[in-house]
Amino acid sequence: MNGPREVRPGQVGDADAIGRLLRDFNLEFDEPTPELHELAERVRELLAQGEITVLLAGTGPDGIAVLRFRPEIWTRALECHLAELFVVPERRGQGLGRALVVQAIELARSKGADYMDLGTGEDDVAARALYESLGFSNRGGKPGGPVNYFYEREL
Repeated sequence: MNGPREVRPGQVGDADAIGRLLRDFNLEFDEPTPELHELAERVRELLAQGEITVLLAGTGPDGIAVLRFRPEIWTRALECHLAELFVVPERRGQGLGRALVVQAIELARSKGADYMDLGTGEDDVAARALYESLGFSNRGGKPGGPVNYFYEREL
């Protein structure tokens, strides 16, 4: 693939760029984040161990999707969690986020996943619109089902 929407797998050698994107993401949303060298080292470890799968988009790279896979309880398939999706502000609205999510879905299917979940903020209207346009729902079981909530806490 060529052009601004190019999506490619992230490799251990991309750890510095991956760390930069993840750090920029957390800083944009005022979330705590480790120093860049610490984050890059953690990314190296997780990629080398196969604990995360990363997709990168653009030449900077300018966008990232981080996926985590685990065995499902209810079937023998895998389920995929889209842990992070980020596009640098100056590249938003150009299709990079969509390209990353589409490729993430294709990759998850190819690895044997039959389910993907993700979390996003109520106020991130652009992300919610993207996810919904690609078939994701925040309704349990069916279109008119109850609203799903995502909860978290520090331990």
